[in-house]
Amino acid sequence: MMRGMGNMQSMMKQMKKMQAQMTAEQEALNAQQFEGVAPDEMVKVTFTGDKQMQDITIDPKAVDPDDVDMLQDLVLAAVNDALTKVDAQTKSTMGKYTQGLK
Repeated sequence: MMRGMGNMQSMMKQMKKMQAQMTAEQEALNAQQFEGVAPDEMVKVTFTGDKQMQDITIDPKAVDPDDVDMLQDLVLAAVNDALTKVDAQTKSTMGKYTQGLK
């Protein structure tokens, strides 16, 4: 009976260690910067790993009062590019902890 308790304590210790590693890796991921760019680099955005926009740069050539739709499309393209990169890195970094879980 006592032997089983030792295994349980060992397993709990390993789980706590894994949880600490997950937290550390998530914090490191959140601190990373991801740049998204629109075609022709007319719009650039920077996000953190936790999907907070930090910066946006718009090339003055992209600002045409007669074609606001183009600027909106460029911003969307840059934001989606950055978020795709965040998701890919998150899956790459954190996926090892969620493999096999439903």
